[in-house]
Amino acid sequence: MSTVSVKTDRPSALAEFWYYFSRNKGAVIGLVIFLFVLFLAIFAGVVAPHNPDAAYGSDMQRLPPAWVQGSNSSFLLGTDANGRDLLSRLIYGTRFSLFIGLVVASLSALAGILIGLVAGYVRGRTDTIIMRIMDIILAVPSLLLALVLVAILGPGLTNAMIAISIVNQPHFVRLTRASVMTERDKEYVIASRVAGAGSLRLMFKTILPNCLGPLIVQGTLAFSAAILDAAALGFLGQGAQPPTPEWGTMLADSREFFQSNPSLVTFPGLCILITVLAINLMGDGLRDAFDPKLKRS
Repeated sequence: MSTVSVKTDRPSALAEFWYYFSRNKGAVIGLVIFLFVLFLAIFAGVVAPHNPDAAYGSDMQRLPPAWVQGSNSSFLLGTDANGRDLLSRLIYGTRFSLFIGLVVASLSALAGILIGLVAGYVRGRTDTIIMRIMDIILAVPSLLLALVLVAILGPGLTNAMIAISIVNQPHFVRLTRASVMTERDKEYVIASRVAGAGSLRLMFKTILPNCLGPLIVQGTLAFSAAILDAAALGFLGQGAQPPTPEWGTMLADSREFFQSNPSLVTFPGLCILITVLAINLMGDGLRDAFDPKLKRS
């Protein structure tokens, strides 16, 4: 008597992820916008119509956008107070903003996950000391703490990224610690410990991979927060310094012309708003894709 084996086609992990992610239409829109911004950042040298640092003379200063009377068709979004093409500077600004977000989110995640992993696994006095330090950092408003750190380190883009990384780190520590405390006493961890696995193997190969879902979502939130904080520091003169085409710095350079030339402030502000909104929408989609409770609903 022959037996017929029934083969069930189970979707791959990537297909399953995309299924749940794509159910959130806002997340898909955010992904499209983010990919467009990423494209501009990578190919800024090709897409930008002008050199972002080139000044075109006093007669070209503060030109309005091309659709407004008195403009110059060569400058689609007009020029800034120094006669530089605003569109080109905004396009190059995507490089700085995404670079800041990537570096800050990576540093915050790396340090925060390591510290949170130790706190959640070791427990005891080590956990108490670590979490009290994190509580102190969280008790201070993030922008104020970043300003204090930049004032100590000195103004500049590198120091601003270090300061923002320190400010965002406690969120990763708390989330990692909570996830590790949930996983460390489960059966698969106990089985690995009985089988002779050491602490490092248990922490990094057994427990940590099962905590990555919420950490990835937190990473997207840290990415958008870093862009906002860097723009705020740049606006206050403590982040990227002129003539760097960073959106916050561009806002600071143009704030005195807010009434006479509102486009100089509007366009950098819109770039920050749209980019951060797109990343946050992606974060919502990642939460939907990684949260098993939402999958079952």
